[in-house]
Parts: sequence; C-alpha cells; structure tokens
Amino acid sequence: MALCVAVLIASEFMPVSLLSPIATELGVSEGRAGQAISISGIFAVLTSLFVASLTRRIDRRLVLAAFSLLLVISGTIVTFSPNYLVLMIGRALLGIAIGGFWSMSTAIVMRLVPEESVPKGLAMLNAGNAIAATISAPLGSLLGNYIGWRGAFFAVVPLALVALVWQWISLPPLPPRRAETGTGAAASDRRSANVFRLLLRRPVALGMASILLLFTGQFALFTYLRPFLETVTAVSIETLSILLLLMGLAGVVGTTLVSHLLGTRLFPVLIAIPLVMAAIALGLIAFGSSVTATAALLVGWGLFGTAAPVGWGTWLSRTMPEDAEAGGGLQVATIQLAITLGASTGGMLFDAAGWWTTFLLAAVLLSGSSLLAAAAWHSRR
Repeated sequence: MALCVAVLIASEFMPVSLLSPIATELGVSEGRAGQAISISGIFAVLTSLFVASLTRRIDRRLVLAAFSLLLVISGTIVTFSPNYLVLMIGRALLGIAIGGFWSMSTAIVMRLVPEESVPKGLAMLNAGNAIAATISAPLGSLLGNYIGWRGAFFAVVPLALVALVWQWISLPPLPPRRAETGTGAAASDRRSANVFRLLLRRPVALGMASILLLFTGQFALFTYLRPFLETVTAVSIETLSILLLLMGLAGVVGTTLVSHLLGTRLFPVLIAIPLVMAAIALGLIAFGSSVTATAALLVGWGLFGTAAPVGWGTWLSRTMPEDAEAGGGLQVATIQLAITLGASTGGMLFDAAGWWTTFLLAAVLLSGSSLLAAAAWHSRR
C-alpha cells in the first residue's frame, strides 16, 4: 500500500515539471496543459465523496486492487495519448484512483494492524507520500530530458504493476463489515455511506474545518516555493533541488517521530503542527534572503508538514471508528479541495501583491487551523 501511495503521488505531480513539452507536442497552451493536475484533483474529490457508498458491499482487497489497476491504465493512456482529450481522460482516471485509494487507506490500516499500531501504519503510508511529493517534479524533469515526457509518465507503470501484484498477494480478504442483524446492517451501511451526515457531529465538523485550513495554508506556500527560492533566496537549480530533497527527507523523519507521540498526545500534536508551520512561514518572510536560514526553515516545514496527515489520520481512526471509510472519503475530499484553494488563492496573491502576501496568508490560515484543532479537542471533553 505504501508503494502504491508513492506511485499515486508521483503520478499526480509529475506534470509540474513537464508542462512545456506536453503543451508543445499536443498543441495547447501551458495553462491548458496545467489542467491535467486540476482534473485529477476534481475527480479525486468526487470519488472520495461517494466511494464508500458505491463499494460498501465489495471486498476491500478487490476494491484496492481495482484502484491500483486504474493507476496502471491511467499511466498507459497518458503515455500514448494522441491528443489533449485522451490525455485528460487518463488524468481523470488517475484522480479516481487517488480519491478511492486514499479514502480507503485509513480504514484498511485499521483492519490490518492492532489499534495501538495504527499511527505507525499511517506513518508508513505517508513516508511514501513524502518521498514521492518531493522527487516527482525533479525526477519528471530529469526523465523528460532523456526519454521524453511520455517516457517519464510510462516509468510509473511498472511500479504500479508491482504495487498491484504485491497487494493482491499480501493483503488478506477484507469483506465489508456488517452489523449483527440484517436491518442493522442496512442502517449501518446507510450511515457509513452518507459522508455529509458526519458533519452534523460537532467534533467532526471542527476537525474537518481544521484540516481544510491546514492544507489550504500549506499548499498556498508550498506551491510557490520554487519561484520564492529562485527570486528571493536566489539559489541555483542544483541548490534548489538539494533543498527540496532535504525537505522531503525531513518529512520521512517527521512521519516516523510523530507516530510515537500520537498514542498519548494526539490533540496537542494536532494543535502544535500548524502553529509551528505558521511560525516557519513568518520566518521565511523575515529571513528568506538567507540560504542557511531558509534551509533550516524548510527542513522544519518538511518535518512538521508531512507529519500532519499522520496525525489527522489517527484522529479519524479514533473519532469515527465505525465510519472510517465514509470519514476517510470526507477527509480526502477536504484535503483535495484545500490543495486547490491554496494553490489558486496563493497564486492570485503571489501575482497581484507579491510573494510575501502568499506566505502571510499561509501563516494566518495555519494559525486558524491550530485554533480549530483546539476547539475540536475541547468539544470532546
């Protein structure tokens, strides 16, 4: 599952460094080529909202295998796409795979490992996420230079096939859970499948609001790190790649460290992470011209930012143990929406008022996320 997550994330962000050759070959603008990322996000949101309802009677092992197969099909379609429309169809299939797989992941981990090991299981998944999110863009650029953008996209297909076969061999049968009686099962299915009904619970609504602000703030800043590093910190491409790699490696360390704290300090961790990230955003505004200070701050960003999904995944497993699949769908939809909002709003501010306003917005949103996490904690006490 961790390998599949890494391939999913790498596939999602691969176009970032390949927009120019894609646009040139398919005869579209770079802006239209960039919609290859947007469409996968849109379909991920839609899938995550309804996957629990549509698959509630199907063995979860088969469902995960189907989403992994979609990943293989998507990569193949994109690789051989003769025109822009076929490319977008392939990317839409990727969005379905992303939304479905991520929505199921927490619930599956809860069934595969003992309760006390859930944070460690989620940390393993997010370690793959951290590495893939960091290397996908530079790796795509490197592969694109040697084997073309089509070859870069096809490079993920063998890895996706390995993940599919590995899951099929290693995962046990995971039949959908039923209540004791027939009527209870039907009622349970309806409750679990109704994603939006979960928002009627105050702790859930506050938690999801905190997640929304967290990821909106995170991606308002993260999306525009490269132009910030090139123009404000004034680093070379080689130094930029090293900084991004260090940030990703720090993320792997962060997911490992946070899993040991979540057992007894879940909400303090959820409150502290966005608060520290807000401080880092302000630190980048103040000291962004210094390469040394920026490097230290970005290591901190990776350390805490990548640990956040592990914390909120653990929160999901404890807050909605009977509705983990529907809750997972709602959480993934919230995160994908937040990524879109953060990137678009941050971009508008970046162009209209300067980079520092984008980073300041990130700090404000992250501070709000911390306050809402504290409110979610208080609502449970």
